[in-house]
Amino acid sequence: MGSEAKKKEKKISENDKMPKQRRRDRKWERLDNTANLFPAIAGEEMTNTYRWCVVFNDPIDPKALQEAVDILTPKIPGFNLRLRNGAFWFYLEEIHAPAPRVKEEAEYPCRLIHGNRNDQYMFRVTYFKNRINIECFHALADGTGIIIFGKELVYQYLRCAHPDLREKYGDKLSPETFIGREDSFLKNFKKNYKIEYSTKRAYLLHGERLPYRAFGVTLGIISLKELKAMVKSKYDMTLNDYLVACFIYAIYKTAKGRASKKRPIKISVPVDLRPFFGSMTTKNFFCMVSAEFAPEKEDYTFEEVAKIIHDDLKKKITKENLESIFSFTVSYTQMFVAKIIPLFFKNLAMKIFYLKAAKSNTSTITNIGNMKLDSPYDEYVKFIYCFLPFSAGQRMKGTITSFKDTMVYAVGSAYKDTSVQREIYRQIANDGVNVTIETNGVFYE
Repeated sequence: MGSEAKKKEKKISENDKMPKQRRRDRKWERLDNTANLFPAIAGEEMTNTYRWCVVFNDPIDPKALQEAVDILTPKIPGFNLRLRNGAFWFYLEEIHAPAPRVKEEAEYPCRLIHGNRNDQYMFRVTYFKNRINIECFHALADGTGIIIFGKELVYQYLRCAHPDLREKYGDKLSPETFIGREDSFLKNFKKNYKIEYSTKRAYLLHGERLPYRAFGVTLGIISLKELKAMVKSKYDMTLNDYLVACFIYAIYKTAKGRASKKRPIKISVPVDLRPFFGSMTTKNFFCMVSAEFAPEKEDYTFEEVAKIIHDDLKKKITKENLESIFSFTVSYTQMFVAKIIPLFFKNLAMKIFYLKAAKSNTSTITNIGNMKLDSPYDEYVKFIYCFLPFSAGQRMKGTITSFKDTMVYAVGSAYKDTSVQREIYRQIANDGVNVTIETNGVFYE
């Protein structure tokens, strides 16, 4: 180990062991309601670490990227924090240490972030050729939170890589960037709510696995303009409904009769709650609804499945229903008994409950939406995409991200078989929209 690395290791070690009085002077914050779950269930097989990727037109300059991370990290309050465990709850504490070191990508996506190996931070930044990867532990933020950080990192990186941009725009955050850390779950939950909560077991995906920790990546790159026009003319539903239906129909076609009314295909769909409740926070503020398809006959057309999914999501994605869902979970953390139970027993209870509930969903797909970058920075970027980590019972998940006219329908998988991915893209192609497919090559090794 070099002398500089030793000095840095010593500095961080001393920082961790500073007197309790100085530790108490640090800023800290409670985890939001959803974030409490992630440390309790996290491990090498269930990392709760998701990835946001930006593909540029030119190769990445590592020095400029490190400089950008150094400048930006102290400016985004939610990302200069580390995870601590108290007697009753986990909490986040401000870090007095240099920003995490940027590295060239050398591992599969979405690996567990070990704070003691990452300068105590719960996010990391890597690069590969012309791509920047930002990975974040879910206790810090949800998809919206990492997008806020990611967009600002793009701006700062380009300013560091292009002095003319820095001279013109400086190092300030974009005026549209919000950095509030409000716990919107607590602010908006209702004590009186109605909810039908079910843990009925769903059809689960199975198959031969890739090597341990391998992460199969498949990207379907599509013209957003063409896709929107097709869905509008051919189907009476939203673009999101159509894309979720493609995922479900692909699973149905490859299930070979194993999905049924007793074992329905249920796909978790994360819903950003900010537009419904006027929230401006970088903390987690989302909840899950399930798009359910329970086959009752042998052969369904895509149109039939899509109509079922459209009607199901339309019924579930309402402010009233979403409010009931997250109020149900928040209410448990507000109980006096829950507050006084030691953290060890809380973690054990949350893990048991989660593992049981995990069998009630087949997979997860999230639509991040259309990413917009300020001009002139957007001219340097080709496209953007995301990945979700694997979780209990869900070794294949989908994400949908758009930038300008490029939509990326990404699927992360731990299975060698790629039939589901092929069926997704085949359906879109059969509807008349061209799909360009890219993979990370893991399936062919």
